[in-house]
Amino acid sequence: MKKQLRAWLDERARSFVSESNIRSEEAARKQQLCQKRGAEIVRCTIRGQIVGRQTIEREAKVMYIAHHQFLIKQRGSLYIEEQVEERCACFVRGELVADEPINRLGGDMEAPRVEREQWTGDRLSYQYDRARAVRYAETWWNRHNPVFPSFPVDCTNFVSQCLYAGGAPMTGYPNRARGWWCQNGSWSYSWAVAHSFRWYLSGSRIGLQAVEVAEPEQLMAGDVICYDFQGDGRFDHSTIVVAKDQNGMPLVNAHTTNSRMRYWSYEDSSAYTPNIRYKFFHIIDRK
Repeated sequence: MKKQLRAWLDERARSFVSESNIRSEEAARKQQLCQKRGAEIVRCTIRGQIVGRQTIEREAKVMYIAHHQFLIKQRGSLYIEEQVEERCACFVRGELVADEPINRLGGDMEAPRVEREQWTGDRLSYQYDRARAVRYAETWWNRHNPVFPSFPVDCTNFVSQCLYAGGAPMTGYPNRARGWWCQNGSWSYSWAVAHSFRWYLSGSRIGLQAVEVAEPEQLMAGDVICYDFQGDGRFDHSTIVVAKDQNGMPLVNAHTTNSRMRYWSYEDSSAYTPNIRYKFFHIIDRK
């Protein structure tokens, strides 16, 4: 089974490369997004690690972790984008018949709006170190920091850790519906739930604060993007900006589908829909 999976992953990697005539739906989405932004994938490698297997009669399902590395060229510049996702491959009599991502984006976590903290005229002063936030995002994009809790849908928890590493102050403990915090084995909704995080950033006036901007190119490294994939008002995903591409557009790191230097729009994601809505938040530095 390992040999068949390895052969399939090599074939799948070729499907992402510009010169290949092989196309899958996922590769086509990736190619279309690259073309839209004047970029191309010049090389792709995929490493697979089997983490589970189920066999029923002649059918075998293999759960595995796929680590994609894309060498992307844009206007004469090269950079590497990475994605690590859980996938399930189905083999019948040794032949591959299906291979799909196990999509956890969105999840089913409770997503209440957070309570607004009462502003008394005082603000917590802090200096947001964007370089430290980005270094944290680069260090932990594909692994879990044991100092913090981990969740099946881990995107917002990861972004919160990045902001905290950059010096953003926690407030509201121990009320889970108030402020933004993670302490003593507990956490606020805004720390770990995408929809609550989005509401917190829209209205916080005491600790960590942000201002919403209209366009993604207005963001800087260390800023945040929130995603409502269905356009139904419930935000499902959070990412942190770590760099800009040659067009001045954000590249982001994220958890759940662990991603590094991914193009901000997520048009290559299986969770993407034409109804998607974004919120772009510039983190305020309160000195």
